[in-house]
Amino acid sequence: MAERPVFIPHRSGDVFVETVVVDFVWHAGMSPAQKRKNVVELHKAAAGRGIAPLLETSSKSPREAGRRLSAFHLPFDLGHSISTVESVFQGSKVFENGGPYVDLYKTPSREAKLDGRLKTSGNLVAFEFDGRRYPLSPPTAFYDWLYIRALFPHRKWLERLSGYQGFTDIEFNPARSINCQARACALFVALTARGYLELAVSSFDELVEAEVAAGL
Repeated sequence: MAERPVFIPHRSGDVFVETVVVDFVWHAGMSPAQKRKNVVELHKAAAGRGIAPLLETSSKSPREAGRRLSAFHLPFDLGHSISTVESVFQGSKVFENGGPYVDLYKTPSREAKLDGRLKTSGNLVAFEFDGRRYPLSPPTAFYDWLYIRALFPHRKWLERLSGYQGFTDIEFNPARSINCQARACALFVALTARGYLELAVSSFDELVEAEVAAGL
């Protein structure tokens, strides 16, 4: 058995994104086929608790829309070039002894995430992007902001996401990571439903204010 969070967007109320931890049957193995089996098991277990339909937002998703929503694949427009959310996030990290390593903006997502400098430059102290420094708190705010900015140009097409009750990422383990593309996707849906999306995209500070108010 294993457990993973399901992220449920709320269209109203004090909570923007609810996290529900679901236990499910785990199929060991690293192959894509095994991971897809785990997605099916997770969604089946969640449906048994009345949480359905769900969209897996990762490269392991059985749906093309879910695979496109992976931060590894999601394009991020830098104005002068196109990167990915993952590469921009990794390249914007500032450490005690180095960074930001903006050359990672031009590096494929997986290579950017595994770049050795990210592990040898000391503690993470901030993010820096487009001439501005961003704080580490709230913990997921900068990642969430990049993600919803990348989705914003496609917001009309993404109205279909409102048909899903929640979002998952089979690779995300909260014991090892903080940021999650499924949670950011759920936040995008909640912000859209509440009419806050344009404000949050235009201002990091507005997004932070909304997340703090919602206890995120």
